[in-house]
Amino acid sequence: MSAADERAAAAKLPEGDVVALLLEQHARIRGLFARIALGEGDEKEAAFDQLRGLLAVHEAAEELILRPVAKKTAGEGEAEARNAEEKEASRVLKQLESMDVASPEFASAIAEFEQAVSSHAEHEEREEFPAIVAQCTADQRHSMGERLRRAEHLAPTHPHPTATGSPAALAMTGPFAAMMDKARDAIGR
Repeated sequence: MSAADERAAAAKLPEGDVVALLLEQHARIRGLFARIALGEGDEKEAAFDQLRGLLAVHEAAEELILRPVAKKTAGEGEAEARNAEEKEASRVLKQLESMDVASPEFASAIAEFEQAVSSHAEHEEREEFPAIVAQCTADQRHSMGERLRRAEHLAPTHPHPTATGSPAALAMTGPFAAMMDKARDAIGR
């Protein structure tokens, strides 16, 4: 699904629905990959930092909010496959963090990573999301969406220039694993 398709699908769901929020995040993730591919210097670095932060919140939300429900609605095998993909994504992000964003190695690795993330999102959109929409009430999906929104607000998806020197802002530019921990804490393990 393209970012435009994801936004259109999200718009058809009630406001605050967890699936709508995750579709919107998928669209934002695609946009950040495009900014990284086209960017240079500080702009590319900033887009990568934003991608890391958004993926931390997104993956933590899926792990802690969506997957327990998806095991029941889409099946345990489907949920476990998505969890395995996210574990691999965390490993790849750790490697990407150690690279210079201007290097040819980074360009190659981020392009490969984008393909893996896109494939992962398409599986979710095709398998997990429809099962959750079909088998969970609007109230249940809204409640899950509220938990996701809390995580987004408590674990910002990019460092804010006005918070320079702030431990919270610095934590968001740290390694991906630290960002995942912060997002998990915000959701409430």
